[in-house]
Amino acid sequence: MQAVVYYAPGDIRVEDIPKPQLREGELLIHVDACAVCGTDLKSKHHGNPRIKAPLVMGHEFTGIIEEISPNAVGTWNIGDRIVMATSISCGECYYCQNHFRNLCTHLAPMSFSYPGGMAEYVTIPALALRGGHVIKVPAMKDSAAVKAEWAALAEPTSCAVNSVQQCHVQQGDTVLVMGAGPMGLLNAVVAKAFGAKQIILSELNELRRNQAKNFEIDFVIDPVKDDLNETVKSVTKGIGADVVIVAAPAAQPQEQALSLVRKQGTVCLFASLPVGKSILNIDSRLIHYGEIRIIGSSDSTPEHVQKAVELIVTKKIPADKIASHLLPLHQIDQAFTLMTSGEALRVVLIPPQSA
Repeated sequence: MQAVVYYAPGDIRVEDIPKPQLREGELLIHVDACAVCGTDLKSKHHGNPRIKAPLVMGHEFTGIIEEISPNAVGTWNIGDRIVMATSISCGECYYCQNHFRNLCTHLAPMSFSYPGGMAEYVTIPALALRGGHVIKVPAMKDSAAVKAEWAALAEPTSCAVNSVQQCHVQQGDTVLVMGAGPMGLLNAVVAKAFGAKQIILSELNELRRNQAKNFEIDFVIDPVKDDLNETVKSVTKGIGADVVIVAAPAAQPQEQALSLVRKQGTVCLFASLPVGKSILNIDSRLIHYGEIRIIGSSDSTPEHVQKAVELIVTKKIPADKIASHLLPLHQIDQAFTLMTSGEALRVVLIPPQSA
């Protein structure tokens, strides 16, 4: 089968490799879409010590069940469409036992510890099935099938579900999202789906700002030309945003967020900063006297993926706009180019669909 295989930084190959064989307790999936995420791009340029190279890349995938092991945990049928919470938890550590499976001490992600979904076929590990990491994708309410490129967005959408739920976004909230990349936009549309009344989006890149205007976002701000602090005050009548989600991987917006949120509001540090550049210079008095809540948000659980699937199936989020480019699997380098330029939101790779 055709697959995209990671060997080392700068060494990613499209190869013909053996089709995986079904083992005890597993599912064999015929992949029909796999999105390319920022982690894949970082791995290309900088590598990732967690990847057990050489290994098939891709964790934002969907596909159709082709074979089922007799001992596979769960109720499955040939032809079911599935997605995954792709960071597989051990089920036994403190965090798993307390329902924080995304923080598992022994996380084993697809494409890091197990072969990923940038291939014609992938096997779902038995551990993932035992832990409930595999989610069926039902038909939409009009009985139409969910497009593969939309279903592939379940995993990144689930990460936004995690952050929005942790921020306790509710009806009537004003939410500021800093950064209009694909994950910033997903946080914005998920916040809207959870009841936010107003979404303010700030972004330095003009191309990203223009893309954001295609979404139901109330205010799209250039923080260089416009005073973001004054804009937020104007929109909120001087109070500040109820929630600020920082989806830009830079220190400055994370530091600035504290002056943009209201008292007893929540700041979510969604984007990770690079190793060696992650120390912030913040005013602790703002936190103390404003009783501001600061949280991090990392990855997602099967429950978050289930909610993401619901949002996609009911068209509560515009998956058709997020999946901006479809390319054949062998054009992975073109996908990286589109991502680097900012032209694409999510590039979705389509593997060959040979029998």
